[in-house]
Formats: sequence, structure tokens, C-alpha cells
Amino acid sequence: MERCEWAGSNENMQEYHDTVWGVPEYDDQRLFRKLVLDMNQAGLSWQTILNKMENFDQAYEHFVLEKVAAFDEAKVESLMQDAGIIRNRRKIEAAITNAQKVLDMQASGLSFSDYLWGFVDHQVIDEKRASMADVPAKTELSDAIAKDLKKRGFKFVGSTTIYAFLQAVGIVNDHKITCFRYEELSKK
Repeated sequence: MERCEWAGSNENMQEYHDTVWGVPEYDDQRLFRKLVLDMNQAGLSWQTILNKMENFDQAYEHFVLEKVAAFDEAKVESLMQDAGIIRNRRKIEAAITNAQKVLDMQASGLSFSDYLWGFVDHQVIDEKRASMADVPAKTELSDAIAKDLKKRGFKFVGSTTIYAFLQAVGIVNDHKITCFRYEELSKK
């Protein structure tokens, strides 16, 4: 059974590749969770984030938007002391801001899911990659979404982070065509 090379031989990475990465996601809370995890990956390996995922879930109160949006300075200080997560004040504060911005979208009648999927007419972009070497760090799509998110007040959402996010939540299918997950996901 062939996988994308980045899944390597590590069991956690294989499990993530085989069951999560590239699966279309439409739930606002789960999309927000993945955005925060991808923001925290910036400058680090995905393996680092994957190893801390349960800690992130606990520390960020399972990414319930209303709870994260209400985090105060005492909570930020508490998170800065939590060795189980990435202790970067800018990333923590960005998660709070971004939760508030998702709630603002929802209050205006636009789900985070509809907003994101609207950029691709609610269709998965199937890149048909022959090799992982063909996968870019960012694209025109990620540039456009990052620019619009920033305009809406989101933080820590550069184009490279957004492209990794789009891959992870299945908006872009970047499994290589010889990967067993490519076949499964291209049928959806």
C-alpha cells in the first residue's frame, strides 16, 4: 500500500495521513481547530504538532469557538506555561482573535465552512500530483484566501500556512496519484 512520502514510517503520521489529511471538512469548529494547529506548525514539523495534539485539545478547551474567543490575559499566561503546547504568545493570541473572527462571520450569517469552500465553488481541487516534489508551498488560491482573511482581521494566516490548511481539510487534494488515499478521496 503506497502512501505519500511525508507520512514516513511513523505510526502517528501514517494514521493522520490515512484517516484525516485531505478528508473534506465542513464543520466550523473542526475547521477552526485545524487552522490553529496549522498556525502553530509554522516553523516546526507536523510531527511536533501531532505529538502535542491531545494537549492542544485540552489547553484550547477542545476548540469550542466561544470558549477560545473569551480567553483572557490570565488564560494566555496559563497557556504560556503549558509545556504540552507551542508556547508562542503571538500564536496563542492569534487563536483567540481568529475564534472571535469566525464568530463574527457566523453572526453575520456566514459559516466559516461556506466562506472557505466558497473560494472553490464548494468543489475539491484535485491537483493530480505525480510526485510530492510537485506540491508547492503556496498557490494563487492560498494567496487569495490569506489576503482576505487578513483583511477580515485574522492573524497568523500567511499563504504557506493557509495552503497547508487547505490540504489538511480536503479543499485541495494533494495526495499523489499513486497514494491509496488519492483514489479514495477522488471518488468523493
